[in-house]
Amino acid sequence: MMRGAVSLQRFFLLTCAVALFGCSSIPAGVAPSANDPWEPFNRSVFDFNEGLDAYVLKPVVSGYRFVLPEFVRDGIYNFFSNYNDIYTALNNLLQGKPSYAFNDLMRVVVNTTFGLGGLIDMATPGGLEKHKEDWGQTFGVWGIPSGPYVVLPFFGPSTVRDTFGTAADLETDYLFKYIPNVGLRNSLTGLRVVNARNTYYEAGDLLEGAAIDKYSFLRDAYLQRREYQIHEGEEGDESLVGPYQNGYE
Repeated sequence: MMRGAVSLQRFFLLTCAVALFGCSSIPAGVAPSANDPWEPFNRSVFDFNEGLDAYVLKPVVSGYRFVLPEFVRDGIYNFFSNYNDIYTALNNLLQGKPSYAFNDLMRVVVNTTFGLGGLIDMATPGGLEKHKEDWGQTFGVWGIPSGPYVVLPFFGPSTVRDTFGTAADLETDYLFKYIPNVGLRNSLTGLRVVNARNTYYEAGDLLEGAAIDKYSFLRDAYLQRREYQIHEGEEGDESLVGPYQNGYE
């Protein structure tokens, strides 16, 4: 419990540290949102994340795509997706959806057994539906209000509730927290981040070329998607979330 409290404290301290870069102003002609009372602060963190993506993540992912053929990248994606199904099953169970949880566990069994440890997705063609659940969704199903919108350093769009959900996701993640070999753990974490950014490598370019306020667009898309996930139990469009959303899938 103490470890979780310390990590959550670091989470908020990091957010405050990024805010010291300065608050961005709201562009002229852009209406403020009632869900986003901290918009100037959030925009400053958003600008930090955009710079991180442009100068670090995207170049790394470009090299990743150049070096590794598509079938290898697909295998890496499938491996982490299969791993995340374990946590999706847990969250579906906590949300009172045992049939979904059983489906998710069966996906893990099928893909791990017949898909070379999860490198090949055998479950989806076999009729086992893919879900994606996290602690933030579970907290929402439990009735915890979302609170204001907030942009987290590195992780991107969130809410107060989803910030606690992200901390819970990280604290319960074996690959992120508990592998004894620190080098292996850090390498896997880095690979998960690159894999996650690679999944919407081209989608980000589409937003860059559109005549829109990217911050407002991603905020509204994120909030709508989270509401849909919580109330309908379905996953939304992952390409609208941005390169920092938790899950590393």
